[in-house]
Amino acid sequence: MALRGPRVWLWRWRRNPLKRRADRVETWVVLGVWTFTVFLGLLAGTTVTRSVEDGLARERVEWRPLVARLAERAPGTAPENDRARAEQVWATARWTAADGSEHSGRLRVPAGSAAGAPVTVWTDPEGRQVTRPVTESQARVRASLTGAVAGLCAAAVPLVAGRALRGRLERHRIDQWAVEWSRFGPMWGRTAG
Repeated sequence: MALRGPRVWLWRWRRNPLKRRADRVETWVVLGVWTFTVFLGLLAGTTVTRSVEDGLARERVEWRPLVARLAERAPGTAPENDRARAEQVWATARWTAADGSEHSGRLRVPAGSAAGAPVTVWTDPEGRQVTRPVTESQARVRASLTGAVAGLCAAAVPLVAGRALRGRLERHRIDQWAVEWSRFGPMWGRTAG
């Protein structure tokens, strides 16, 4: 276990006659990496969050529910007394888009629904089937989580690069110490005579 003294804040910035050029370079590298990491993480996170929020808001505006009719009887049997708790199964439905074009697709409907029964299908402006758009609060949560992940991933790039650069500086510093030790180390064994 390495022995460490008391923790000194901002030790990299204190004056020290033993501080080498490589130490000063490393100080600026650490400051630059942390500054760039925070900046890039925040920039990426907020940009992605806004983009996702805008896309989900556009979906809420453009996607509309239409009434579709089942093209076939839905498989299974529905409970007689509680239609709301019926099992959901896949069935084919047909609908007409706002431009008059005919579309069909598979929807989740209550088991045992009769052919021709009305069901709700969500469509985009071209009449293609889409999922139900998320609510405003769901969009906020989804955008925030996506933005946070994007920010963390973007922030990892300068952190990894900075760590690699600091590793190279450390290897260079150790090589310098080895050269100096080979030059002055043998002199320590001599005594004045």
